[in-house]
Amino acid sequence: MPSHVFADRPAAQPPERGAVDALITRTHRLRGDVDAVRRDAVVDLDDPAGRWQRALCDLAVHQLDDLGTHLGQLKEGLPQSPEVAGHVDRSLPGGDDPRTGSLLSRVGSAEWNLLTDEVSWSDELFQIMGRSPQRGPMTLDELPSVVFAEDQSLLTAMVTACLVDGRPIDGEFRLVRADGRVRTVHMTGEPVLDPDGSTASMWAVFRDVSELRRSERAVRESRDSLHRQQHFEQTEHRLAVELQEAVLPPWRSSVHLPLGDTAGLDLAAHYLPSVNSALIGGDWYDALQLPSGQSMFSVGDLTGHGVAATSTMALLLGALRGLGVAGIEPGEVLGHANRLLETSAQPALGSAVCCRFDPMNRTVSWAQAGHPVPLLFRNGTGRALSRPDGVLLGATSHAEYEQAEVALLPGDLLLLHTDGLTRKNAADESDGAARLLALAPRLAQAQDAQECVRIVVEACGTDNRMDDACVLVAKVCP
Repeated sequence: MPSHVFADRPAAQPPERGAVDALITRTHRLRGDVDAVRRDAVVDLDDPAGRWQRALCDLAVHQLDDLGTHLGQLKEGLPQSPEVAGHVDRSLPGGDDPRTGSLLSRVGSAEWNLLTDEVSWSDELFQIMGRSPQRGPMTLDELPSVVFAEDQSLLTAMVTACLVDGRPIDGEFRLVRADGRVRTVHMTGEPVLDPDGSTASMWAVFRDVSELRRSERAVRESRDSLHRQQHFEQTEHRLAVELQEAVLPPWRSSVHLPLGDTAGLDLAAHYLPSVNSALIGGDWYDALQLPSGQSMFSVGDLTGHGVAATSTMALLLGALRGLGVAGIEPGEVLGHANRLLETSAQPALGSAVCCRFDPMNRTVSWAQAGHPVPLLFRNGTGRALSRPDGVLLGATSHAEYEQAEVALLPGDLLLLHTDGLTRKNAADESDGAARLLALAPRLAQAQDAQECVRIVVEACGTDNRMDDACVLVAKVCP
């Protein structure tokens, strides 16, 4: 076979064997390292990031395989016989699976002599094409017959440009082998010119890049899936934040609820996000003045995160407000809330504290559903209120919630919070109530409820919080 260069070009000098050996060694070592990373990778089919990482490893392995193939050919030259190329029976089409056989079987060569109409194919090209050597090589006119219809025009344009205009060939097309398998082939080549400058023959190298393109496609699809998942999470987070901001009272300072000519309440609250701001939960705080002249305030926490949790929280909070306006007592309010969660289209568990303040006698009636009890601060000391019976909302049918009462004095302070306020992570078993009660001297010096909230937030910290939290302070005005 003539040299695969233009007739007027000098022959390329062979590379130094030692340099190629060093490159082969480094490539094999790197291939082994990448393959080890690929084997150790744990792929969760529901994790787009994991699938993308695994696909990148597969692509890197295929690319290193190809590099090793080319370096091996650079060192030894193309095999001259089947015995040199490998121990595979090449007389049968498809006898060598390019995905599992010799790496050299994925690169073949051909030459078409335009003067004598002779065609020469390497053994490897027969394997790539899935064609028996007994049938002989295909002419340039026959070659498009095995190519995808969509790619035939591309192949024809490349061959025509090479033969007529003397342009190099460099392109890919898909073909269907005799065994029905579809392969992607990369074709490169050049015309061989006679002394008069006319095209005497055309040579080409065919490289089966099916597995490489499959890996690249897997990377693209995994990357796109990851981007879609990230976009979905960002959209869901934005919706959850907007829903939460629309439902929770937009308090920026203390809110004073004047209750006729009797005692009023100074109220302040704060929402603390988790360290992972993408995890918007179902924590809430709320307070409203009732038509009876009384006031109702509550805090609570629903399981889950994202739009599902915040939408359920909005549904539950709306129900609590409606029940409060209807004059229903806190224990019954939580009973109705329990039935609402139990029959909700999005089942969830929740904890809550619901309080009703009567300004006529400065009495708080309250009930709880599996929630931290309110803390009462008076004259520089604090204590936790005795817990009435009450299970988590949504945990069981027909649950009943006991109601308790406590009389307040002017200047008294009630602190309500969700459990995430004092628990920074799942392993934190510290006594959160004790930490808050220790703030009693500082809270006694505070000017208003907003300053009390600021003291609590500073004491509990905002770093390394694994769950969101709410705190609400209600102070009886003198």
